[in-house]
Formats: sequence, C-alpha cells, structure tokens
Amino acid sequence: MIVKGVFRWYDPFLLNLVPPFITSLIKALLSTCSIIYIEGKDASAPCIYVSWHQRMFFFARYLAKKSPIILISQSRDGEYGARIAEHLGFGCVRGSSTRGGLKAFRQMIEHIKQGKSIGILADGPLGPPRVAKKGPILIASKSGAPIVPLMWSSNKFWILNSWDRYIIPKPFSKIVIRQGNPLLVPSRFSSSEEVEYYRKRLQNILNNYAKWCDEFFGVRIPCKKEK
Repeated sequence: MIVKGVFRWYDPFLLNLVPPFITSLIKALLSTCSIIYIEGKDASAPCIYVSWHQRMFFFARYLAKKSPIILISQSRDGEYGARIAEHLGFGCVRGSSTRGGLKAFRQMIEHIKQGKSIGILADGPLGPPRVAKKGPILIASKSGAPIVPLMWSSNKFWILNSWDRYIIPKPFSKIVIRQGNPLLVPSRFSSSEEVEYYRKRLQNILNNYAKWCDEFFGVRIPCKKEK
C-alpha cells in the first residue's frame, strides 16, 4: 500500500530488500532468547491482545504463531513495518488516528467477527508512553471480544532513547511473560465516564504487569525519553 506523495522514489526498491533482511535478523535474535516463565493462562480466540509500544519487540516471536491481525499506520515507516510484520506471520490493517482510522476500526471489528484475534498497542504510535487510548475499549465493546493484557521483560536488554524507551532483548537473554485474565467491557456504555473507567482500568493493568515483569528480574525500565 504505497501512498502517493508519502514515499520516496527509491522506496519500492528498498521495500523488496529491507523487510526480509530485518525479519531474518529479528528471528535470529529472538531464537536465542529463552522464555523461563509465563504467568497466566493462554487466551482462546478471538480476543484482543493489548500491550505497550515499548514492549512490542518480543511479541514478534511470542504472538506470531497465533497470527493476530495488527494495526499499523499508513505512513512511510508504517509500510516498512507492515512488510516486516507480514514476513513474521502477522496480518495487518492499515490506519491510525490521523489517517484511515475509522476504516481501520471497522476492519478490526470485522476480523474479530470472523474468528480472528487482533493485536493493539494501547499507547499508539506516538504516545504519550504508557497512557492507554480508548481504541481497545471501543473495539472490545463493538466486537464483544475480551481484551487480553500482555507484557514481557528480560534480564538483559537494550533501551532506545525513543519516545517510549523501546526495549530489545539481548542475545541469549531470559524472558518472562505476563498474560492477564480476559477483560470484558460492556456492549454499550451509559456515558463517556464509563468508557474512561475502562480505559484507566486497562492502563493500570498494563502498567502493573510491566512493573511485575521488570521486578521478576530486579530491573527498572524507564518509559520516558531522556531530555
């Protein structure tokens, strides 16, 4: 999906080379990591897997076998990300709050109704970090699917100085995963305050799980970019 005016003249060439190469690197790195403990039971499909943007990397391995549909923006970077995601085994819906959001919202609901699970990063592509948006709550309400909070941490990792302090596990590191009980939301909300209640509830669960996973290894991972 190459949007006219967004991409550069050399992108069609790079899009055939870069995503397969990066996918190979990701798979090679993650294959060396060991999952030593999983807290919580695996969820049954269809469901809505939700995590923070910072913790996305290891799900390239852990969720790939479940083949969920994930939401990726229609930006230039999003196109590269979508190609990589497809090579990893994910399906993609393209859209964001700034472009194609309503159409993407409807497509995600339709995938759930067809029996497929989806994956959403609750703090979106640009944050603020660890502040949940309403999207997962509204999709859960319209589709009837439960939200399954997911989090992971590692004993050894790199931290990028990005807006979310994105983390990447180092080779041969140990991984712990926390899977939450399915969170059900009403099919209809009586007020915007009720939507906000569930948004904050999801946000608190994700933050508590991030803390739990980090404390498992005795580490403290920041979530804000250094000034």
